[in-house]
Amino acid sequence: MLITHVRTALPADAAAICAIYNSYVTTTTITFEEEVVAEPDMAQRIADVGAAGLTWLVAEAGGKVVGYAYATKWRVRPAYRYSVESTVYVDPAFVGQGVGRALYDVLLDELRQRGLRVVIGGIALPNEGSVGLHEKLGFHKVAHFAEVGMKFGRWIDVGYWELNLNK
Repeated sequence: MLITHVRTALPADAAAICAIYNSYVTTTTITFEEEVVAEPDMAQRIADVGAAGLTWLVAEAGGKVVGYAYATKWRVRPAYRYSVESTVYVDPAFVGQGVGRALYDVLLDELRQRGLRVVIGGIALPNEGSVGLHEKLGFHKVAHFAEVGMKFGRWIDVGYWELNLNK
């Protein structure tokens, strides 16, 4: 799999991002969202991340968006301004082909350049692929919450992984 480009997402990418994300919404517990996201709503999410001064990226292979990653504020209070939460989704047809790693490499570099300190990744469990990716990048598990989400009639645990960008 050859990723030809990682770039900043545009509102025009909303349809491709929805196609990726909504496949997870409707078939997995990886996201706790239960209703598919419409293109205008996704375009607004992309714009909101940019307006907050943070990064939303897409990875392309052969001109097709095959994954995306972004960072959002961890919490709203000012003392948390150096911490963000990261999100990465990969087109299911491209999982395991380096897309998530390529996105994270660019995202983490951009976050370092912005002077941020901590990146937090929340992972619905079990999710061996996401845990493996985060740990390969140097994240370490800092929390585990049991049965905090309900989707498809079952309780889901969530773990949190943290990366200090200055270490």
